[in-house]
Amino acid sequence: MDLSSVIAISGPLGVGIAALGSGIGLGMAVRKAMEAIGRQPEASGKILTTMIIGAALIEALTIYALIVFFILLGKMG
Repeated sequence: MDLSSVIAISGPLGVGIAALGSGIGLGMAVRKAMEAIGRQPEASGKILTTMIIGAALIEALTIYALIVFFILLGKMG
């Protein structure tokens, strides 16, 4: 197997794993935020703001993986 074949196989696999991890992390964050809002409804504004910032950081992982994939794809051809 040559280098381009390895990149062609591992690139989408890596992006998929990153998206899976990001989805699991985001689901856990939202679950905990909803539990916290259920316990203290008066603090829902602060909890929601913090959750949105955390969700953006979680999603950054998938975006970084996608950027690396496109960089590697450009080196293939």
